[in-house]
Amino acid sequence: MPSSTLRIARPTNNLSALVIFYTTTLGLTVLSKFENHAGFDGVMLGHPDCSWHLEFTYQHGMTVERAPTKEHLLVFYVKEKEGWVKAVKRVEDAGGVKVKSENPYWDVCGATFEDPDGYRIVLQNAGWP
Repeated sequence: MPSSTLRIARPTNNLSALVIFYTTTLGLTVLSKFENHAGFDGVMLGHPDCSWHLEFTYQHGMTVERAPTKEHLLVFYVKEKEGWVKAVKRVEDAGGVKVKSENPYWDVCGATFEDPDGYRIVLQNAGWP
């Protein structure tokens, strides 16, 4: 499937906090959003030129549990050191707290944070091979 678009979707109890975290803090763009579509609100976040995006949904009247494990990760590769340092600082300035990664590999060249739902993101200072 070489020309596929990848959507990573997950539910949340706090859509607005996630939108702020992933846009203001991580610099993603709101690509699309919807309200009360069959009982769901949602937002798609990403970069307009990329073939992937994140979808977060809130189902009216439902509550979802926090992240199931510390190994549920979204990894963002930031190749340039200066860009990586700025990204880490943006997360910290927004109140993000760096956490020790469950897998020590991610602590060697990266920084791990939890989003408002407890899911972890890694800012990895490396290029994708």
